[in-house]
Amino acid sequence: MATTEELIEQYKQKREKLLMMGGPKAIEKHHEKGQWTARERVEYFFDPGTFTEIGLFVNHRTTAFGLDKMEIPADGIVTGFGRVNGRYVVTGAEDYTTMAGTFGEYHGKKFADAINFARGKGWPFVSMNDSGGARLQEGMDTLESYAWLFKAQILASGVIPQVSLLMGPCLGGQAYHPVMQDFLIQCKHTGFMGISGPAFVKTQIGEDIGIDELCGWESNIIKSGCSHILADNDKDALDKCRELLSFFPSSNRENPPRIETDDDPERVTPELDTIIPDATTQPYDMRKVIRAIADDGYFLETQELFARNSITGFARFDGRPAGIWANQPMWASGTIDTDAADKGARFIRFCDLFNIPVISITDCPGFMIGSEQEWKGILRHGAKLLYAFAEATVPLILIILRKSYAGAYTAMGCKGMGADFVFAWPTARLTIVGAESAASIIFAKEIKRSENPEETKAKRIKEYSELFENPYPAAERGYVDDVIMPHDTRRMINRALGALEHKTVPRIQKKYSNITL
Repeated sequence: MATTEELIEQYKQKREKLLMMGGPKAIEKHHEKGQWTARERVEYFFDPGTFTEIGLFVNHRTTAFGLDKMEIPADGIVTGFGRVNGRYVVTGAEDYTTMAGTFGEYHGKKFADAINFARGKGWPFVSMNDSGGARLQEGMDTLESYAWLFKAQILASGVIPQVSLLMGPCLGGQAYHPVMQDFLIQCKHTGFMGISGPAFVKTQIGEDIGIDELCGWESNIIKSGCSHILADNDKDALDKCRELLSFFPSSNRENPPRIETDDDPERVTPELDTIIPDATTQPYDMRKVIRAIADDGYFLETQELFARNSITGFARFDGRPAGIWANQPMWASGTIDTDAADKGARFIRFCDLFNIPVISITDCPGFMIGSEQEWKGILRHGAKLLYAFAEATVPLILIILRKSYAGAYTAMGCKGMGADFVFAWPTARLTIVGAESAASIIFAKEIKRSENPEETKAKRIKEYSELFENPYPAAERGYVDDVIMPHDTRRMINRALGALEHKTVPRIQKKYSNITL
């Protein structure tokens, strides 16, 4: 029988072996690709000395295909909790050095248990994805474990913030895990996410395509919008995750953390008085407006390269986090198409779930029209924005800079859709349609029969524009709370947020709305 000293020595050796995961050669190979191991990522991410691992000694129970002779340290995933920026966070970090980080029964169980633990504690969950995919040797046990993971994260959705870091491959059914989390940060050169890999695509449908083109960063960041933030490497991804988490509460039971700031909440921004061009068709960069009014000019943008006619992201006002939903006149005149609608609706719903006020900044001529958008379902997608605003219970503030026409007026969160405060600049043009369009319909017969159609048309356009294309008719009806100077925008937002700090909205008893998904 072993002595206590011998048992402790056995424990130390076993633990040391498990902590090495795939071993020195596998670790060296991973480093050569510019990647860190799961343990290195965890060590860097969490505040020093705060991480507690759960499940180090977990191992698979499969005996088929030689697995009975194979130990998979920690079953290829490091799970546990610690502090990030002083607040508790739970993680599941896959380790590619350990049997390629493949997803088996106990790998999935550890993953799901970590999310359930995070949900129960009310702590954010961060996954670090780096896996060769399903562990096929475990058959149905692997398949069922996917269901455990998916259900765990779906039940946690709206309860705790969930962020996924795509640091290596994530292919097949496993890719549904990161894409269902609230935000996905993808490493530019090493992160891949897709429903299948190139070899399977070639075998099944005959398409010959490389992994970069099929499911690399351009596929997910620019084309599909599945990923939200692009990172240069592991370190950058972890840094950006810390930054993102700083805007969120730990759970839906809390308010987002307010920080100290030296930026005067009453600060004026005179540069905004001249930012709107005289020509209504001339663009300007909406990001300049956002940075001018935000604390210290700081803005963390999400999905920057997807649906670039719109802008989403986070800023602070007098230390309070807020979500920004804005049009971008630099792209397609800031119109709302199917992608922009999806981008905005999901962002607004996230903010509402986690008690983050939403500030809409509008310069939008309307929804994109034409056969392409009709066939993509612009009505169905656009309606998602209406659902998002109508159901939101957080403070809602709308700033109208220039155009606010037709459906865009409601889709950007007007008074009738639940906005608490609506402020318009003197340059705002609020009406059902632009003057030229309105005149061509209302006065079509008169213009056609006129001796000088062009002169009559110009006269009627001018008449309609002077009557309706300004903020004052809406202000007279109370649809606009005040017409303000652009330089006062920051101070008005801060005053509004202060007034709305304890906003409460009674909810109708129902399961949920049948949103036009």
